[in-house]
Amino acid sequence: MSPPVVFRSQAEEELEEAQGWYEERTRGLGQEFVTCVQAAIEAIRRNPEQFQRVDGEVRRALVRRFPYAILYLADPEAIAIIAVFHSSRAPADWQRRAR
Repeated sequence: MSPPVVFRSQAEEELEEAQGWYEERTRGLGQEFVTCVQAAIEAIRRNPEQFQRVDGEVRRALVRRFPYAILYLADPEAIAIIAVFHSSRAPADWQRRAR
């Protein structure tokens, strides 16, 4: 059985903001973004260790079709999503959250 996935509040806000931004550009694109994020999270859930470590224990899974990454911490108890992060943003923003 895979551990539960838990979103930290900032990661949840980032997901909602990005979904809204894409939906404003093209109707339905926001939902497509969420679908791609959900697919990446499912891949994380199936095998959390398959993705590259990028800072200490923080791992990164890329979102298909969109310039976003999901940054997370995994242990046997839970997978904590710490950021749904646009690739053009400074990594220092999410790195502070991992500490």
